[in-house]
Amino acid sequence: MAPPTARLLLRTPRLSLSTAAASLFSPPSKAVLYDQHGPPDQVLRVADVPPVELGERDVCVKMLAAPINPSDINRVQGVYPVRPPVPPAAVAGYEGVAQVHALGPAVTRPLSPGDWVIPSPPSFGTWQTYIVKPEHVWHKVRDDVPVEYAATVTVNPLTALRMLQDFVKLSPGDAVVQNGATSIVGQCVIQLAKVQGIRTINIIRDRPGSEEAKEKLKQLGADEVFTEGQLDVKNVKSLLGALPEPALGFNCVGGNAAALILKLLRQGGTMVTYGGMSKRPVTVSTSSFIFKDLSLRGFWLQKWMSSDKADDCRRLIDYLLGLVQEGKLKYEMELSPFDDFGLALDKALGKHGSQPKQVLRF
Repeated sequence: MAPPTARLLLRTPRLSLSTAAASLFSPPSKAVLYDQHGPPDQVLRVADVPPVELGERDVCVKMLAAPINPSDINRVQGVYPVRPPVPPAAVAGYEGVAQVHALGPAVTRPLSPGDWVIPSPPSFGTWQTYIVKPEHVWHKVRDDVPVEYAATVTVNPLTALRMLQDFVKLSPGDAVVQNGATSIVGQCVIQLAKVQGIRTINIIRDRPGSEEAKEKLKQLGADEVFTEGQLDVKNVKSLLGALPEPALGFNCVGGNAAALILKLLRQGGTMVTYGGMSKRPVTVSTSSFIFKDLSLRGFWLQKWMSSDKADDCRRLIDYLLGLVQEGKLKYEMELSPFDDFGLALDKALGKHGSQPKQVLRF
């Protein structure tokens, strides 16, 4: 029987490794680390990380791309409900796509060097150049889509898809309403609803460039787009024209933007809250409960993924990447070299005004 190192080399014929022994370790890596919670631009640092030994059933991957999500920022700040422990130093990042670099000798999953994989469910520590984790963490995905879509498919598109499916049984011709429509989740809601024949009513902020934002959303398939100011009228439903009153609403803003959704919902409608960008509470009038019988629900993707949903999660990710490949799902992002992490972080923090989602390219 061949020794472990020989078996590893037989399974990884395309690797360029200088010695057999080196194949049992990841290459040296660079990672974004933090030793304590706090403002990301103060506590995050890029540092060298030594090689990591591969266990029998471990897979070493080379990261290709990883986004900077708002939830990543919240984890570093220490305000997100789930976060990696610090100290010791934690590696930031939660989502991304990688390429298989090397396999432990007892790996049984059908993976080969060069395959694209994502951590599914997502896993802490994606902002580094090489990662070693057990084989069950990795889900092989198609490699015929832009790398930034494979890197971002889990958190935002999957949130949009689950919310459309989990709360109200919708049929073609029904309508949904959402605020935060220019967000990536909002853009995904528009396009995924269109695939299902569902109409969308979209609310955006009053700000310079709102007309341009409306046009972009309509090009994605939005049926109606209103600014918050346009909906500040007594008979708000008269603005819907021939559109049906929505049965389902999505709130990621809170405050007045949430109240506008409640005004538009039909009798017995449901509003799902999945974010609170305004940091203002959701306030509901007594009449909304008594006379409209509205329901208020919440959605947190991480809880859904941690409730024995791994197979469903991976199946839906494959479906979403299929829509990307078909040109039916797209959203605006900016690839930034990992070497320019500081600039990408500043853009993600809003220091350069409104910017597309930042995706680190390794």
